[in-house]
Order: sequence, then C-alpha cells, then structure tokens
Amino acid sequence: QVQLVESGGRLVQAGDSLRLSCAASGRTFSNYAMGWFRQAPGKEREFVAGISPTGASTNYADSVKGRFTISRDNAKNTVYLQMNSLKPEDTAAYYCATGPVGWGPRSRYDYWGQGTQVTVSS
Repeated sequence: QVQLVESGGRLVQAGDSLRLSCAASGRTFSNYAMGWFRQAPGKEREFVAGISPTGASTNYADSVKGRFTISRDNAKNTVYLQMNSLKPEDTAAYYCATGPVGWGPRSRYDYWGQGTQVTVSS
C-alpha cells in the first residue's frame, strides 16, 4: 500500500523560508513522478510544483515560480518543497501526490498524502 506522509508545515512570518518533506513508501519511489498541491480555505486545490521520476525535470505554478523549489532524494524516498519569500497568500494545506505519468497540473496522480498546514502571517 502506497503511503505519503508530509511534514514541515508551521506558522511563519511573511518573507520567511520553510521546507516541506514528503516521505513515500509502498512502491518503487524512483519510478514515479511527484507533485505538490495546496488548498486554502474556501478555495479549490491548486498545483504548486511537480518533478519527474529522476528529478531531471520540474514544473511550477506561475504563482510560486522563482520562490519555491521542488527536489527529490530517491535514496531516501522523499520529495521536498523549499519555499522562500513566503507570502500570506501561500497560506494553505500542502499535499504531496505521486503518479505514473507526467508531473504537471493536469497529470494523473493516484496517491495523496494527508497534508501539512502552512500559515504565513503578515
């Protein structure tokens, strides 16, 4: 059974940095793409970033491009989201997901984590 467990979310100030982690288990991590999504209260879930199975290719939402960096360590079965210059509008529950094909906003992700809350105060 595939499991994804996010960690690292907390309350921070605007302009701070934060790194989220997502530990995966249950299948060969390096064979699958990974993505980060977020959902703020009252809003739809939105794509944040995606990364190819090898880590050679990444994809970002325009709203985070230049501030967030997705990376993965296939030896540790973990994907990361480094978030810099955080803004209050980045406040959301952040979810990692994994899928067999593609790492974009419309790719198919078949397993999801439970989420970790990031709150950015102004």
